[in-house]
Amino acid sequence: MAARPPISHPRTVLLLACGAVFLAYLDTTVVNVAFPQLQDSYPDAGVADLSWSITAYAILFAAWLVPAGRLSDVVGRRRQYAVSTAGFALASGVCALAPDLLTLIVARAVQGGCAGAMIPAALAILLHETPAERRARALGLWGASGSLAAAAGPVAGSLLIEAVGWRSVFLVNVPLALAMAWCAVRVLSPDQPRTHRLPDLLGTAMLAAGVAALVMGLAHGETWGWADGRTLLSVLAGPVLLAAALLRSRTHRAPVVEFDLWRSRDFSLANLIAFPTAAGMFAWLLATPLFLATVWDYSVLRTGLAITPGALAAAVAAIAVGRLRSRERQRAAISLGMALFAANGVWLWLALSERPDFLPLWLGTGLLGGTGLGLALTGLNTTAAVAVPPIRFATGTGLHNAIRQVGGAFGVAGLAIIATATAGGEVRAFRYIFLFTAVSGAVAALSGLAFRLPVRSGRQAETEVSAVQ
Repeated sequence: MAARPPISHPRTVLLLACGAVFLAYLDTTVVNVAFPQLQDSYPDAGVADLSWSITAYAILFAAWLVPAGRLSDVVGRRRQYAVSTAGFALASGVCALAPDLLTLIVARAVQGGCAGAMIPAALAILLHETPAERRARALGLWGASGSLAAAAGPVAGSLLIEAVGWRSVFLVNVPLALAMAWCAVRVLSPDQPRTHRLPDLLGTAMLAAGVAALVMGLAHGETWGWADGRTLLSVLAGPVLLAAALLRSRTHRAPVVEFDLWRSRDFSLANLIAFPTAAGMFAWLLATPLFLATVWDYSVLRTGLAITPGALAAAVAAIAVGRLRSRERQRAAISLGMALFAANGVWLWLALSERPDFLPLWLGTGLLGGTGLGLALTGLNTTAAVAVPPIRFATGTGLHNAIRQVGGAFGVAGLAIIATATAGGEVRAFRYIFLFTAVSGAVAALSGLAFRLPVRSGRQAETEVSAVQ
């Protein structure tokens, strides 16, 4: 007798989809809390070297988000979900057992690639398996899972590190991801490939290599020397590879970057603003635990608790913006949020000192910055999503999140440059890092005002709308 095909259950489908988003975005930030402990484990590595434990994940995550959406049409969404979550578990195990920094960085890159494959597969499963009348609510919960991961990450990570050590933040992924892979095979209904056209894997590799080379040259330029051959090669090779990937996308049948989506004014603006937003956010999320541990001498648990109010404020603000039905208010939340984030950076730049000052400085700036990021990120995500037709929602969302990850990689590189180049004590270096986050936030806030400019009218506007439909 033939095996009975699995029957999908809406709640299980939602749990699997949200679980993938939660794990993927949890691992974008959970390493931040462990960063001081990584410095202790690898004392010969500088900040620029250690930052690759975050950057490698972000770059491969970004590179795979868009092509993985097409790959799921070739191999099937259930198979891609199961394989990518199992791969995520394996890479997490290698991270936990890494004997040296190079092994950790390589494993983090593989982990990021698996995370990039999990997200579009999870979204495709959610959209296909959820009844139409429940789809809007399911998508809202799916999107909120990322905010929940950010809120839970500092405390969960600090508790694990305090009890077991930094390797535990990776080890905990293993049983969770394996359980998700097993459940997907057992519970999700089977699906057939919808096309045999593979995504542009060469273009994806060129895009990832270009971002990695450029970030490497910028992050290590101060250490290697800006006139050093390695720096010059990285800084020159990066833009060349990126340009080649973009040119290839103009002619490839399944491009890594879909240019026609950029004809939508709102989509283009949301993506352009996402870059400085993510650069400031990633630098802030890494600098805060590092400062608390190295300058104020906070314990791991105390560091996690000190960061948590900002993460909770981000989650609350994200939920509030998600409930807004007016597009104008959601767009306004972008500029307002990044203005608050910029104010947080300026406050830290002016008031930071070696003397611990949780009240009002740290709590106040944490709530200010967290609220700002929650408002802006949700506004950007919503704006980018509604700017594309429903049939291309996954592609548009993937591209937007990919740009966010790339911006974050450059933000971490900016932190490494400032930390390496600044003389005159640790507090001085952190002040300039927070000034960098303030400038990034101000650029994003001012750019967000472009949403208020009048849309071009007439046939030209109609052409832009029809181009993405």
